[in-house]
Amino acid sequence: MYKFIICFIAGIGAGLGTGFAGMSAAAVISPMLITFLGTPAYEAVGIALASDVLASAVSAYTYGRNKNIDIKNGLVMMVMVLLMTLFGSWIASMVPNTTMGSFSVFMTLFLGIKFIVKPVMTTKESMGAVSKRKRLLQSIICGTAIGFICGFIGAGGGMMMLLILTSILGYELKTAVGTSVFIMAFTAFTGAVSHFAIGGMPDVWSLAFCIVSTLLWARIAAKFANKASAITLNRATGVVLAVLGTAILAVNYL
Repeated sequence: MYKFIICFIAGIGAGLGTGFAGMSAAAVISPMLITFLGTPAYEAVGIALASDVLASAVSAYTYGRNKNIDIKNGLVMMVMVLLMTLFGSWIASMVPNTTMGSFSVFMTLFLGIKFIVKPVMTTKESMGAVSKRKRLLQSIICGTAIGFICGFIGAGGGMMMLLILTSILGYELKTAVGTSVFIMAFTAFTGAVSHFAIGGMPDVWSLAFCIVSTLLWARIAAKFANKASAITLNRATGVVLAVLGTAILAVNYL
């Protein structure tokens, strides 16, 4: 029962973060499992990535049905993210003490405050004003940067994508989140497969509980997000991220 409660609570945070902001479940589930269940770190990350796959996929489906995904440029960015994550990981393996595990936690808290204080009010019309060639080039450059940073420091993929899509590429918030979860579904699947192939199958009950809970709450959050107005979505996303960031900081450092 204790294991179910911890996994269910972790799934709530991960699902809301995924559905509202395209955040990786690893930012919530991993520290929860490690701290409260004593799960080995590598196994906890594998469970979190597996939970990410279906949660991101169902969120992407919901955003896609509401035409809030930029699939063409998302695919380009996804390829660059996957390639550069591998390259960044290889570089990091040769440089001592480069990991920054707390990066994604502070990024989550920072973005939460940002969306509350300075909401993203870009419209789809202004997004459409950017030329296709410029958008493609931006996707390649930003995908390269996101992938390398994530591979090098081992954290922050979903948050990095959301920050860059909204602040640098000028995406409308719903389209930014939709594109982010679309990419995360593929990157999480790749990560989960590699973790299980190297480390073996994790605890089956923890895996099942986390997947079901994350999937359920991601679906709920995504449906709400696609019906909400821009200002409401900004505030809801900001509150969710700020609360999650604060909670994860408390779990890790208090």
